[in-house]
Amino acid sequence: MNAGGHSYHSHAGGHDDFEIEPVEGLPEKPPAGEQILWQGRPDTWALACGALSLKWIAGYFALLTLWRFVSVVDLLPLGQAIGASVPFVLLGFVVCGLLLLVAYVQARATMYTITTSRVVMRIGAALTITLNLPYTQVGNAMLDLRRNGTGTIALETMGDTKLSYLVCWPHVRPWHMKRVQPALRCIPGAEKVAEVLAEAAQARISVPQVTRAAAGAAVAAE
Repeated sequence: MNAGGHSYHSHAGGHDDFEIEPVEGLPEKPPAGEQILWQGRPDTWALACGALSLKWIAGYFALLTLWRFVSVVDLLPLGQAIGASVPFVLLGFVVCGLLLLVAYVQARATMYTITTSRVVMRIGAALTITLNLPYTQVGNAMLDLRRNGTGTIALETMGDTKLSYLVCWPHVRPWHMKRVQPALRCIPGAEKVAEVLAEAAQARISVPQVTRAAAGAAVAAE
């Protein structure tokens, strides 16, 4: 799909075993004059907590365990009451472990790239896609910074390109489904990355784009 300056590449089932990225995270070599300024992945723990609600789910199982214990402690000896609560603890560990595994796989399959011309997002574990977002098609960038230094940079795109929330999840701004905003999710050192992005976008947008007018007309700088 190619619209409004965005490009979208899809590889069902992940990358072909015989397909080699010329530069990790990019489907092809950058054109002459384009430089890579930053590359990175989501932090696994931050992604598990921020996108998969790991802490909330762990708290839910903790409450279930407490509820089970309180409901049987008056009916059973203390040891048996604790034993009756243990299955909820084990189930909670299994679920949280699976969430961490999903977060790890998603983080390892992801590569965010900021260049002098665009933002490129290679995302997806089962279905790998590459989003190509030129700065001229990015209207705004919003930073959600956490106290530990990780954060999410959401990109508000312009033009007619429509992205699927489910296909891009979790690399999107949460709950913005009508107008999906792709996001560099849960990245370490997010504040510095946002500065790199802002400087690159400003420099790119301020460069005059020279086009040739109709025959007989002067060359105009847009």
